[in-house]
Amino acid sequence: MSFLESVSGLLLAFGVSFFVTPAVARLALSFHAVDRPSERGVNQRPDVPLMGGLAVLFGLLAGLALASALAEPGEILDRRMTGFLLGALLLVAAGVWDDLFGMNAPAKLGVQVLAAAVAIAHGFEISSFTDPITRTLLDVPTSIGWVASFLWIVGITNALNLLDGMDGLATGVGTIIAVTLTMIAWQVGSPFGFFMGLALVGALAGFLPHNFPPARVFLGDTGSLLLGYALALLALDGYQRVSLITFVVPLLALAVPILDTTLSIARRIYRRDPLFRADRLHMHHRILALQGNTRSALMQFYFLTAAFCLLALSIRDLGGFTAAGFLILVLLLTVRMLWNMGLLRFADDPADDDGHLGTGGST
Repeated sequence: MSFLESVSGLLLAFGVSFFVTPAVARLALSFHAVDRPSERGVNQRPDVPLMGGLAVLFGLLAGLALASALAEPGEILDRRMTGFLLGALLLVAAGVWDDLFGMNAPAKLGVQVLAAAVAIAHGFEISSFTDPITRTLLDVPTSIGWVASFLWIVGITNALNLLDGMDGLATGVGTIIAVTLTMIAWQVGSPFGFFMGLALVGALAGFLPHNFPPARVFLGDTGSLLLGYALALLALDGYQRVSLITFVVPLLALAVPILDTTLSIARRIYRRDPLFRADRLHMHHRILALQGNTRSALMQFYFLTAAFCLLALSIRDLGGFTAAGFLILVLLLTVRMLWNMGLLRFADDPADDDGHLGTGGST
């Protein structure tokens, strides 16, 4: 396949997403699927439409359809594609319902569990890993592999859903991560991951101009759930046969949403708050308070994500004790950064606002 054919899915996904987004925004407005400003949210502009994830979905499907038509038989269209599409459509349907009528956290989690089960049943699982010292390939017991894959898919899906709390945040961060995971798929020789990644990058890039601050439309749960699910499966596809060191690569690529979710859970446990209670103490709230305006905070988030993604690509060629030492250094620097931002000082946090995990527009 030529270079032009390879990127044609990306270009089509970009075009479809970009030109369909205004129509999706009008559709959301007609059904009153809009973000409602609250004290805990960053957005204070009324009636910004949700459901922007539908435009991302249309772009993604168009890009995948074109790539599948140009690829060799069986190169992209296999059981993994079926699993991804079934799980993605399930989450998009739940997201649309949530954007229109609302959905409580346990019900939303239940849909994510079902989507993860669909993905695992279609081949997205950790089945073996390579010992980083002896390079011996070791099989992972089926039950452990399923549990690890399940926790990964549900965890990353939730992480992107929680991260979507500021104009352009989840879309831009997701685009940077998708570029990184697409490059990894190309490096490990996975046509499915490569073309799926290109289509996802194109769909997100086409939506971003409409979502960049001041946003004219939000992803909503329709888009944030889809985005998290797609990134989780992309990471699994690139590292289904992993070593204990190389599996850190997708962890680094997804470090920003993972850190935000982990700190949110730790903070609520420490303060004895309900796990599903929303607050104004996410990373984007803190960075926004430090930077003073949305665009500056957004650029800092993009920079942090890009830095972790570059680390992910760099560490892939390291092995054994060198990689372990590198990771320890990254961990220490990350802890220092989080401390400087005040994200590890749970006892000093101000009182939270009441609320529930939310809209995908101003969580």
